[in-house]
Amino acid sequence: MSSNTAKSGAMIRIKSRDGFEFDAFHVKPQGPRRGGVIVIQEIFGLSSHVREMAERLAAEGYEAIAPSMYDRAAPGFVAEPHEVAANMAKGRDLAIGNGPQNALNDMGAVFDRLKAAGPVNITGYCYGGTMSWLAAAQIEGLAAASCYYGGNIPQMADFQNRCPVICHFGTKDVHIPKAGVDAFAAKHPNVPVYWYEADHGFARKGSPSFDAAADKLAFERTIELFDRASK
Repeated sequence: MSSNTAKSGAMIRIKSRDGFEFDAFHVKPQGPRRGGVIVIQEIFGLSSHVREMAERLAAEGYEAIAPSMYDRAAPGFVAEPHEVAANMAKGRDLAIGNGPQNALNDMGAVFDRLKAAGPVNITGYCYGGTMSWLAAAQIEGLAAASCYYGGNIPQMADFQNRCPVICHFGTKDVHIPKAGVDAFAAKHPNVPVYWYEADHGFARKGSPSFDAAADKLAFERTIELFDRASK
């Protein structure tokens, strides 16, 4: 994948905790470094959406790294917003096939790379939202996690987070039943669950589900959490 679509980011190689090497999109922080952040993709690979979110976080002073989560099975797989419908099944199959341990090894490797320079946070979208919750429970040392519309978070409600977590969901999201999220929230009263009058994927620019107001508010809450946790 070429990095010429990015404003300031570049592709790098990272060795996973199990020895596998994968691609990742890296953006250096603008201004004084406030911390690090792992940015986890949707099921659609390192799309322009994920890279743009990494750029936005870097603009707030966070060194951002977005790992290419499917490199073991489909190196370079990307589906842009206009290609989402056609790639939904493949993306879902790749997510399921990747499994939790590969994901944890790759996220853990990014954490290991960032931690020497200071606190490390994590955020992610859809698949990445679920993986961010998994990381908050399984990767020791994370500062905070901001989970966007993670569809399998309710199924992982028995996990206990090791760091502060916030979750974002859309009231118009037919893919994630509200009852499941409510049950998750009841088990985790210390995890703020924010609801937006928006659909699944509301932070994905260029797609019909994008909602500027919801995206702006969720991003502000994410930065507030990371700033607080990174001090």
